[in-house]
Amino acid sequence: MGAVADQVPVEAVKVGLSTASVYPENTAAAFEIASRLGYDGVEVMVWTDPVSQDVSALRRLSDEHRIPVLAVHAPCLLVTQRVWSTDPWRKLSTAQAAAERLGADTVVVHPPFRWQRAYARGFVEGIRRLGEESPVRFAVENMYPWRYRDREMQAYAPGWDPTEEDYQDLTLDVSHAATARGDALTLAKRMGDRLRHVHIGDGSGSGKDEHLVPGRGAQPCAALLERLAADGYRGHVIAEINTRRAMSAREREADLAEALAFTRLHLAGPTPTPPGGGPAR
Repeated sequence: MGAVADQVPVEAVKVGLSTASVYPENTAAAFEIASRLGYDGVEVMVWTDPVSQDVSALRRLSDEHRIPVLAVHAPCLLVTQRVWSTDPWRKLSTAQAAAERLGADTVVVHPPFRWQRAYARGFVEGIRRLGEESPVRFAVENMYPWRYRDREMQAYAPGWDPTEEDYQDLTLDVSHAATARGDALTLAKRMGDRLRHVHIGDGSGSGKDEHLVPGRGAQPCAALLERLAADGYRGHVIAEINTRRAMSAREREADLAEALAFTRLHLAGPTPTPPGGGPAR
């Protein structure tokens, strides 16, 4: 599949690498790896790594490795509650300004946690206002219920499924769809023309947010990518996979290369069926 990663069709959807995908390596390593493997750009996960929070440092990395920043993931994880302020609206305004300075067209944002009551009450309208103030899109990401044994908790407000709210732009995360025990292709259809951004990964439906290499889980990753291509999708597709269990840097990069090759292969269109109807070899 290595040759497929080098075949970038004209006007193709850009395939980027989330900087979170190289963890426990850092943001700087993500730019270098993305450039070397042939990704079209990166999505910067803003988290506790100081470089991920420093727009000037990110611009230098982008210039050094000749790899553009396609999107900025706002710091809305539990571990980033104090990154770029404790005020969630200030975080989003800062993410918007960072995206503008970096030349990114998308800010990825999670729905609020339920305990962020004031933020949650004004979230839908606030996201709409931010989107009207800038060419940068705020694409709200699908999440999932939190589960422990036989118990389920709704951790997000207004809810974990953004298709139920009046957001203009949405991010589809395939691993999150698996964790929610849903189907990414069905979710993409519900998102319709509001689908602006995709996190490609995979999941087995185990209840954990697995972020497997696409094709290694139970989600219809190939069919989703083929459908995006057929529908004329022109957003970005970002590989957001978990490589923290890789035994070496070489193994991590092999997973990242496989994710890129899989994504480009299926964005190019359906895999042809050979005469006789057997599997392609």
